[in-house]
Amino acid sequence: MTQPAPGRPTLVTVARAAGVSRQTVSNVINSPHLVSPETLELVRSVLDSVGYRPNLAARQLRTGRSGNIGLRMRPSNDGINGAVLDGFLHALTEAAQAAGHRIVLFTATDDADEVRGYRELVDTTNIDGFVLTDTHHGDDRARWLEEQGTAFVTFGRPWSDTVAPETSSHSWVDVDGAAGTAAATAHLLGRGHTRIGFIGWPAGSGTGDERRTGWRRTLLDAGLPIDGLDVACADGIPDGASAADSLLRSASVTALVCASDSLALGALGAARTSAQPIAVVGYDNTAVAAAVGMSSVAQPLEQVARSVIDSLLAQLADPVPPDAMHRLVAPSLVARASSTAPAHVDPRHAPFVGTT
Repeated sequence: MTQPAPGRPTLVTVARAAGVSRQTVSNVINSPHLVSPETLELVRSVLDSVGYRPNLAARQLRTGRSGNIGLRMRPSNDGINGAVLDGFLHALTEAAQAAGHRIVLFTATDDADEVRGYRELVDTTNIDGFVLTDTHHGDDRARWLEEQGTAFVTFGRPWSDTVAPETSSHSWVDVDGAAGTAAATAHLLGRGHTRIGFIGWPAGSGTGDERRTGWRRTLLDAGLPIDGLDVACADGIPDGASAADSLLRSASVTALVCASDSLALGALGAARTSAQPIAVVGYDNTAVAAAVGMSSVAQPLEQVARSVIDSLLAQLADPVPPDAMHRLVAPSLVARASSTAPAHVDPRHAPFVGTT
């Protein structure tokens, strides 16, 4: 890789610096699905290092595209889980900007109102496509966009009792929630815990059900019980505290895996009233979790955002890929002080205690 020439960077100077063709650089910007992952990473690093920005006016004249991507701004239930939405929005804005696009935000009270927002933007604004979040059972938003022939990608799989996400006709990017809670549960098993409870959301939430599945399968694979160790509740700190208190009194758990950091913070508060140390692991790795030393599962939001933009750009390219793009990315566990070993475990006789 050579050093770029001084002055405003162009496709040619970026291509020379990266050691690739001008067309390859153009594909990285406009049609990343045509480029190998290794070349994509290389050229993007050069684009970032030289501060390249596409000429939007020229692109609009050439393609008729505006570079505008619509996204519904969702209200947050609390300042903790709202941080996840904020993190994704920031990552998505950066990924879109790097590709020469911009995010157009709008608000809506529910799914039907969100569809009305789509219609208004399509009718009144030169919008290229949309990004959808918070997919769920009975979600009609994707169906409407498909019927209109509008480009879109969902952050979240389509949840259905009859159609597998892998056969979906539209593109999506999601985080493997089951892998995240499985890693959290395995981490606690490695610390010597055998009575591990789960605090999640009521059945019917695709994301919540998947996170419960990771905990359940890991314990069953280890030959450990799950009956009576699972509590479902609304998302929030008070609900997490109440659920944790119930499990501590009725199930004698020594550790808790939670479907969100909000629930985990409530559980952590309840655990501090216990006579024995109780380990707690949350989900989403928010700044609050880091501040209080709570172990949590981190979602790779930057990777998700870049994949979402890549998928949307593929739909706007010519030719359009024949198949929808489906990508499931792996989260990672961030272990902190809250996932302690149970009081009855002697580290001299438990070689896995303290592992992550």
